[in-house]
Amino acid sequence: MISITVTALVFGVIFLAELPDKTALAGLVLGTRYRASYVFAGVAAAFLLHVVLAVAAGSVLTLLPQQIVHALTGVLFLGGAAVLLLKKAEAEEEVKKPADQSFWKVAGTGFMLILVAEFGDLTQIMTANLAARYDDPISVGLGAVLGLWAVAGLGIVGGKALMKRVPLRLITQIAALLMLGLGVWSLWEAVSG
Repeated sequence: MISITVTALVFGVIFLAELPDKTALAGLVLGTRYRASYVFAGVAAAFLLHVVLAVAAGSVLTLLPQQIVHALTGVLFLGGAAVLLLKKAEAEEEVKKPADQSFWKVAGTGFMLILVAEFGDLTQIMTANLAARYDDPISVGLGAVLGLWAVAGLGIVGGKALMKRVPLRLITQIAALLMLGLGVWSLWEAVSG
């Protein structure tokens, strides 16, 4: 039986915790470049896997070596920033889509980005703790998945809407700078932690 109270509580906690996180940025960047439904499918699958792992593992996830997670995330963000900054400038009037827009390529990109970047993240640890606290894995899992999907959807839709008003080149430069900052911060956490 699903507890609406536990599901709603977990949804609110996870949604608010994830909203300012790097996931919204990742969804926004992917949403400006790829078909939104394909991006969401990959991101949603990765979040579902994260929630299943968190609920199954309970509070054990808090024992993972955070330095390794931070270091890997930092390197991935720095790599993403480099790709964005080094990419050939595109004409403003004619935004070229990436060559391979297949469902599997786009969904796979979103899946891998979220899978690695969010592993051991605060919301995954919070989900594990909430699952241990309420001893209701289905309600906790449902609330966490819906909260994460809502944030991802907002980021992806926001990316599409933003592209209609702001030049893609500016969006790309800002996203690259944010990814650079997140990469440096993640590496700093890995070294200082």
